[in-house]
Amino acid sequence: MSTDEPEEPAMTGLTTLPSTSTYHPELRQPARQRSEPAPAFWRAPFAGATFREIGFAVSGLPIAIAGFTFAVALFSLGLGLVVTALGLPVLALLLSGARGLGAVERRRARALLATEVAAPAPVRPARAGFWGSVTARLADAAGWKAMLYQVLMLPWAVLTFALSVTFLLTGWVVALYPLYHWVFARYTSWPGYQLFDFNKDGVHYQYFITSPLQIAGVSAIGLALVFLTPPLVRGLTNVHRMAIQGLLGAR
Repeated sequence: MSTDEPEEPAMTGLTTLPSTSTYHPELRQPARQRSEPAPAFWRAPFAGATFREIGFAVSGLPIAIAGFTFAVALFSLGLGLVVTALGLPVLALLLSGARGLGAVERRRARALLATEVAAPAPVRPARAGFWGSVTARLADAAGWKAMLYQVLMLPWAVLTFALSVTFLLTGWVVALYPLYHWVFARYTSWPGYQLFDFNKDGVHYQYFITSPLQIAGVSAIGLALVFLTPPLVRGLTNVHRMAIQGLLGAR
């Protein structure tokens, strides 16, 4: 046998991927979309996945405000200048920046929501030169969807932030009330936590939580909020997952 003939590759137990698989450097693996299942209800308040989702909700508000401001400002400027030659490059810059913000959201979703979303294909100008790049950007559907994401998701980011932080803090503060209820009687003029204080028709109404039964009831309400917070946050962030997959993914 001639030594010039190529040797056949050794057989291994590995399965060769089809040549049609799309590789995305952003994911370091073949393109796919998946999400981590939610933790069990009874351990969800203490699970790392829950706190990562809360971290996504908290960090998402400033990012959403920045993205909305960027998108609205450049879109308004581009439309105002569209009658001149300057409007088109401004809109192209808007779409390029929206793509960059979309990449940030995909990374946040992967790190905090355990949701992997394939990046859209890069923009490939049909002709060389500055105007070829501008027209390619303006025809980029992924860029327009990324801009739409920045505009549409601000209200939901505000709602996600407000509800997540409110339920998280209120639940734990109320649930742990038996541990610090003594502070009111020792360091304040209140015998316990004051539930309300108002005057009506010349009568002064005050109510303090002081008895063991009241303290236990308040703590039970807090515990209920603690266990309801993870599914609430999960539901809120699921909307973000769907928006990232639908508007920022490779579709």
